[in-house]
Amino acid sequence: MRHRNKINSLGRKAAHRKETLSSMACALILHKRINTTVAKAKALRVYVEPLITRSKIDSTHSRRTVFSYLKNKHAVSELFREVAQKVAERPGGYTRILKTGFRKGDAAEMCFIELVDYNTAMLSTEEETSQKRTRRGRRRGKKSGNEQEEATTQVQQQAAGEEVAAEVKTKEPVEAPTQEKPEETVENKAEEAEKDTEKDKDEPEEKADK
Repeated sequence: MRHRNKINSLGRKAAHRKETLSSMACALILHKRINTTVAKAKALRVYVEPLITRSKIDSTHSRRTVFSYLKNKHAVSELFREVAQKVAERPGGYTRILKTGFRKGDAAEMCFIELVDYNTAMLSTEEETSQKRTRRGRRRGKKSGNEQEEATTQVQQQAAGEEVAAEVKTKEPVEAPTQEKPEETVENKAEEAEKDTEKDKDEPEEKADK
């Protein structure tokens, strides 16, 4: 019976459990994200986060202490060179567990465990949400900066439209081009004079007949 025993043995003896967590911690530090069961991930989180905190102090004593747990010089150098600089300003909570469903064989609950500061997708979404936040409880009658800018642009557009309409109305209508009469020549004048004389001769004869 394991009353008041919070440590999950993971179905292993103590030595086997330590070696399992050590290898998983090395994989997490080198690859920044691993896929495992939820039970192992929770046990790994308790195992690896104190080591990450220890890596913030780069000294010979800290390196030897971390090496006694990890037993991998490549993982230790990666932890002290890169990971420690990434998490320098973070006061704990270096890992994140993302559940992915259940395994087909034994229906074990699976998850990803990753280092928080290395997931660029999650960090970008957090930055976007923090920028989009606005204050809803502003006073009535007062507009935010964006609303005031939109209102001024609308007023300017309306004024510009009215000016264009006024200019169109004030413009004079374009006169149609007049057809120029053909120039009167001497011959045309002579022909018209002959026609007039013939008409004058014909008029008295018609009166006499009447």
